[in-house]
Order: sequence, then C-alpha cells, then structure tokens
Amino acid sequence: MASKLVRGSLIIFIGNIIFRIGGYVYRFLMAILLGPTYYGILGVTLPFQGIFQTLAAGGLPPAIAKYVAEYEAVDEHDMARQTIFTALKIMVFLGIFLGILMIFVVAPILAYNFLNKPLALVPLQIVGMITPFSVIVGAFRGAFQGVYKMEYIVYTRAVEQLGMILFATAFVLIGFSTVGALWGTVIGYSLAAVSAIYIFKVYMPKYIPKPSEEFKFSRRDELKLAGTLVKFSIPVIITAIAEMLIYNICTIVMGKFLTFSDVGFFAAADPISRLPLMISISVATTILPASSEAFKVKDIDTLQKYVGESYKIALLFVVPMCVGLALFAVPTLSLLYFKNPAYVAGASALAILAIGMTFYSIFSISTSIVQGIGNPKIPMYILILGAVVTGVLSWVLIPAMGIAGGAAATTIACFIMMVPCVYFVFKLTKTKAPTMPVVKILAATAIMTAVGFFIPKTTLFLFPGIIVCMVVYFFALILVKFFTKEDIESLRGYASRLGPLSKIVNKLLNIVEKIEFRN
Repeated sequence: MASKLVRGSLIIFIGNIIFRIGGYVYRFLMAILLGPTYYGILGVTLPFQGIFQTLAAGGLPPAIAKYVAEYEAVDEHDMARQTIFTALKIMVFLGIFLGILMIFVVAPILAYNFLNKPLALVPLQIVGMITPFSVIVGAFRGAFQGVYKMEYIVYTRAVEQLGMILFATAFVLIGFSTVGALWGTVIGYSLAAVSAIYIFKVYMPKYIPKPSEEFKFSRRDELKLAGTLVKFSIPVIITAIAEMLIYNICTIVMGKFLTFSDVGFFAAADPISRLPLMISISVATTILPASSEAFKVKDIDTLQKYVGESYKIALLFVVPMCVGLALFAVPTLSLLYFKNPAYVAGASALAILAIGMTFYSIFSISTSIVQGIGNPKIPMYILILGAVVTGVLSWVLIPAMGIAGGAAATTIACFIMMVPCVYFVFKLTKTKAPTMPVVKILAATAIMTAVGFFIPKTTLFLFPGIIVCMVVYFFALILVKFFTKEDIESLRGYASRLGPLSKIVNKLLNIVEKIEFRN
C-alpha cells in the first residue's frame, strides 16, 4: 500500500524535476534571448496556452485515470481499454475544434480588444496549433496514471521538454523571436504525442490486455460510457480552468495594465516560485488513483493511511522549500538570470508567491483526494471561488502595487482555497488531521528561518546559505522528535534504491536513530 504510493510519487517527483528544470531552462533561455519586453509577450501568451490546452483536454485525463484504476482493480481489462479510446475520441474532437476557434476568433479578440497589444496576435494564434497534440498526450498520460505506470508519464514529459527547448532555442536564434519560441512548443508536444502512442502500443498491453474475443461494445454502450466520462469530467474541467486562472489570471490582468517588460519580470519569477509544487503534485498525481481504488473496494483503513501520509510527505519538504525561496528571492534571481540583472525586479513577486505555493501545495493534494473518492464538485466550487477572488484582487492590487500586487492576490486566494478543501478531506474520509507532525514541521521550519534570516542575501552566500538551512532544518526535525521508528524503516527501504547515495542516507538515518531513540 505505502510502497505503491511512495513509488508512484517518487517517479512523478523525478518527472516533475525534469518538467520544472526543463521549464526553467526553456524560460531562462527565452528570457535571455528575447529580453524583458519580448519575454513579456511570451509571458502574456502562455496563460492562454494553458487554458486552451485544459479546455481541449475536457477534464478527461483525471477521468481516464479514475475509471481505468477502478476497472483494473476488479480485473475488467476490456472496459479499462475501452475507456481510454472513448475518451481519446472526445479529446481529439475538442482539440481540433478549439484550435481552429483560437486561431480565427479568440486570438484577434484578445489581442485587439482586451489586451490592446497587437504584437500578441500571432503568438496567441500559434496556441491553437498546440491543442490537438496536447490532448493526445493528455489522454495517454491519464491511462498511464490509471495503471500506476508513472514512468511512462516521465518519458513523454522528457520528450516534450527536450523537443520544445531545442526547437524553440533554434527558432529564436534564427530570428523568429516570440513566434519561434511558441513554434518550439508545438513541435515539443507533437513529438510527445508520437512517443505516447508508441509507449501505449508497445508496452501497455502488459497492463491492459487487448480486448478479448467475447467483448462486445455497441455504439449505444460507447455513448453511455462517454456520458459517464463527460459527467465526471465536467466539474473536473471547470476545476482545471479555475486552477489555470488561479495560476495565470494575475498575468492576464498585468497584460492589460502593465508594460510587457513588467510582465517579463513577473514571468521570470513565477516558474521559480512553483518549484516546491513538483513535490506536492507528485503526491497528488499518485493519490488520486490510489484513493479511488481504496474507496472503490471500501478499504477505509488504507484510505485513511493514504491521506495522512500524503500530507506528511508533502509538507516535510514543501514548507522549508517555500520559506527558503522567500528568504533568498533576490540572490536566486540574480544567479539564475545573471545575463540580465534587470530580472531581479521580480524578487518581491517571487517572495510572495513562494509563500502562496505552500498553501497551494496543501490544496492540490486535498483536491486529488476529494476527486479520487468521487466528489469532484467540491474542489470545483472552491476553485471557482479562488479564481473570482484572484481576479478581483488582481484588478485592485496590480494597478496600485504592480507585479507584487498580482503575487499577493494569488497568495491570498490560495490560502482561502486551502482551508475549506482540507476540511472536506478530513470530513469525507473520516481521517484525523496529522496535527503533531505538521506542528513539528512548522517548528523546524521556524528554527531554520531564524537562522536563515541572518545569512547575507547575496549571490556569493546563496549556496552556503542553502546548505546551512538544510542542515539546520534536518537537526531541527530531530530536535522536535519528528521521525518515528516506522519512518526510519521506510526511509531505509527507499534508500536502498538510491545506489551510491544509499550509504550517505543510511548514515544520516543512523544519526537520527541514535538521537531520537537513544532511550
């Protein structure tokens, strides 16, 4: 049980590292090559790319993961396979339709009527070319998630990132500017779609066998299945769009009120603030099918263990990472964008957003649990509320505070969303909140913060400061007696898979064991 959750989370964690690093490399290269103004154009375009990709997916990848996991749990392999193909048909139609709509209708309206910035027209139109490929990738990733083959998700992400970075960089260097950066994204997704199809055809039959000869599935049956998927996906898609707005509505509003350069500064800080999410999203991605499966077979004890462990694992790493980013915002931006020191202007936004990502991490895990046990409407309502709050606060704070106002609007909204979603998780699963582990994590982080506050915030002291904070946090956890014997044994098992690093990890665990359990 625990091994499935942790293994899946670990694999997705690796994938998210690839995704985050790849995303940073892409943005870093584009920021350096394009400069603040043209990078600002890209920054305004990317939110609409995400929104249209989400719309085109129709909320179906989580539905695929849920129903594939449920059918596989009761050995209905034929239905699991049929679920994937039925969902794929819907998604391809949506991808083509919305792509055409974006190119000929939505992009001109946004560029000329809302943003009042004609330079954004062609980049926005290219977004329409991305959606057909992105939905194919999304459908098969949902299938991989449903059978816990998270490594296949990692492979397709690696292909996507590598293709996007290489072709975008080449096109920009040739002289295609922002347009070239987005064409690189189109090629990246097209290559990822090809890789996903190949993996599904060659490797997935081991986990979802080909249809048996006795399996009959009429058009009426498929329409019924499509209805079931769409019924589940409607609140999911609304949730996903609201989530995209939480991430990006402040950038969209900045596009209206601020200059492209200001948007460029914010766009440089925003992806860095999301680095801690690679941990929480890893856990959230795995907890959805795991909680769904446990709920389906009515294994309440297992479900409750999943819930408690998911929060504990995520917060252990996310909280100190977010606080550390806030503390070292200036030297982080100075180092990462050393070729263009102007991007340090985004430090205030980075510090504020990093704190907001703590709240959002907790919320994302809670959302996956609630969705997994069959209540997708609850996160939908909460996210709609959060999107409205973000939009209203952005409209008020951005003209007054600039990019810091957008960051503050996002952070406040994340906190407002987190509180009710956590409440519903514990209410619906009848799980006790892991209060003491959370208190101990916060206490250890407070100790780390107190020490980190006195470290000079310069590029020279950035890496020494990070190392000092990590050491202080580790021993602070020991001081507050965070680790249990079960934690030590579990960590030893995971350490054995780390190769040469296993010796180092085991030595650290020996230190913990001697101090924690010396009596």
